[in-house]
Amino acid sequence: MRFAFLLYKYFPYGGMQRDFRRFVQECQARGHAVRVYCIDWQGEHLADVDLRLVPVRGLSNYQRNERFLDWVERDMAGDPPDGVVGFNKMPGLDVYYAADSCYLDKALYERGFWYRLTPRFRHFARYEEAVFAAGADTEILLISDTERVKFERHYHTPAARMHMLPPGISVDRRACPDASARRGAKRAELALVDADAMLLFVGSGFIKKGLDRAITALASVRQQGVSAALFVVGQDRERRFRALAQRLGVEEQVHFMGGRDDVADLLLAADALVHPALDEAAGIVLLEALVAGLPVVVTDVCGYAHHIAAAGAGTVLSAPFRQAVLERSLLAVLQPERNQSCRAAALAYAESEDLYSMHHTGAALIEQFIQGKRSGAAID
Repeated sequence: MRFAFLLYKYFPYGGMQRDFRRFVQECQARGHAVRVYCIDWQGEHLADVDLRLVPVRGLSNYQRNERFLDWVERDMAGDPPDGVVGFNKMPGLDVYYAADSCYLDKALYERGFWYRLTPRFRHFARYEEAVFAAGADTEILLISDTERVKFERHYHTPAARMHMLPPGISVDRRACPDASARRGAKRAELALVDADAMLLFVGSGFIKKGLDRAITALASVRQQGVSAALFVVGQDRERRFRALAQRLGVEEQVHFMGGRDDVADLLLAADALVHPALDEAAGIVLLEALVAGLPVVVTDVCGYAHHIAAAGAGTVLSAPFRQAVLERSLLAVLQPERNQSCRAAALAYAESEDLYSMHHTGAALIEQFIQGKRSGAAID
């Protein structure tokens, strides 16, 4: 079959974009042809993919999104695929991969009244409703039970259309027999000695992921006499965060590394992952840290935070967020005995739980759903 995959923007270091790439590859491995519609593509093209860059612009994101969908619909009318898979919410999808959190929930509880009168709100609410409304027919691949509850609350989405996927950690993130040697080599490359505590922050979208909280926590930890540095991996604007580090006197200890291909080794080299996100539907980096044996300090708003709690692999910070609790938790997890116990617990959990089969499972469901719609069969 021929699948059309729709995504507004691709860049190689985003969590959703990495899932997108692996879903493409899994579908190809099952013998299907994949066509991709995208406004902006950064990085290498995927092998054997029909990439169709959509030449649209707009004064706002929502205008651009609407023009994107109009262009794609016209193109598909002349060259129809067998099914349409979306990685952003929009009308007309056969399958939607729910990497993003519930927009309406955030608009109602985190934004003011006037925001909900704007054209931006009307656009994103309408596009979300097109996927999740009770009368819609889009099949939904979920990665967060927390977000599932929100979608059901606001849209009364039938449970039969919502399909929870297991996580999908790449096996190259797992700690392997040479993990200790790789840790030592990477720390030496970063000019870290044994006494230095390496804090790791991974994520594109610095505001949403809570980088300001992490930098503030670093300053507090150093005031307690801990020789610590924060390494920031991700693709986003840095200026305001560099300014914050300078105000707090830690500009020399905050290292902005950009998007990286060596995250697996950075996870082995670090002493703790700090992920104090404000909003996170899943948070794949939490599980990447877990399977690497890296202790984690994370807020409970993250969809995958429950795995950290279940494993005993760090600390999950309860809402409402309190900076002082983050700082105490980070100090605690850096203590050698606690750090080692979290590492051992994380690796044991990685051996016993299915944290790896998301993309294989999801590709099989995509195939089933689209085949079922073509044949008019009911989806089980």
